[in-house]
Amino acid sequence: MSAEDETPSVGWTKSAVPGTSSYAARLTLSNPRQRNALTLGMYDQLEQSCEEINADEEIRLTVLRGAGGRAFAAGTDIREFRSFTTGADGVAYEKRVGRAVEGLAALRMPVIAAVEGPAVGAGIALTACCDLVLCTPDAVFGAPIARTLGNCLAPGIIARLYASLGRARTLRALLTAELVTAQEAHDAGLVQEIVEPGDLDEHLARLCERIARCAPLTLAALKEADRRVLAASAPGPAEDLYELCYGSRDFHEGVAAFLDKRPPVWEGR
Repeated sequence: MSAEDETPSVGWTKSAVPGTSSYAARLTLSNPRQRNALTLGMYDQLEQSCEEINADEEIRLTVLRGAGGRAFAAGTDIREFRSFTTGADGVAYEKRVGRAVEGLAALRMPVIAAVEGPAVGAGIALTACCDLVLCTPDAVFGAPIARTLGNCLAPGIIARLYASLGRARTLRALLTAELVTAQEAHDAGLVQEIVEPGDLDEHLARLCERIARCAPLTLAALKEADRRVLAASAPGPAEDLYELCYGSRDFHEGVAAFLDKRPPVWEGR
């Protein structure tokens, strides 16, 4: 079966970290035909996978990757939006996505994102929830929803992007629908290291070994401290923003235009 025929999925495997007595979880986003864009089912699988990983006491770290080596995650699979009719559908969707994203952020151990190609929309949301990011030179980051779909981004993700990219760079990317290059993401601090594709596995292995040799309770405490710092400035509910965008004619136009492969015509309503 070719990669293009695979059913979209999120799954994980457990493997020993060479040179240590510890284990790592390898969490993979797989929808290669759509550049690993996430379906609603994939969000549910991601939430479930994170619960399973957190429950396994032998696992000391998690690596998140996109399948196929050509993309990390190119947002949500736009076909999922064809059934949306009201703003309430958007609220339900954002809550569903939020559970998966928060499940990743809540993992008790360090999480490494290995980004190849685009990490946009849901892709950058997941990247922002990881603790360390390695990427290849062709990686790009962003959420160009103001140009493509006309939906919105969760305030909690914007807060995480402020912390990793900076407010000015984040707003420039969002308000102009521009993508951030690997070098820009590295300069800002979102990406720790840019690695050539052929060297990515080797760099990941070394980083995993360094983390696996650290005291697990200390790492868990540092992760919890980080969560508490972020929680102190957590934004409030955003259902009104979701209703505004997902219930608009512009959103339905954006979905239709994307699927028709044409520029959208925005009306502002």
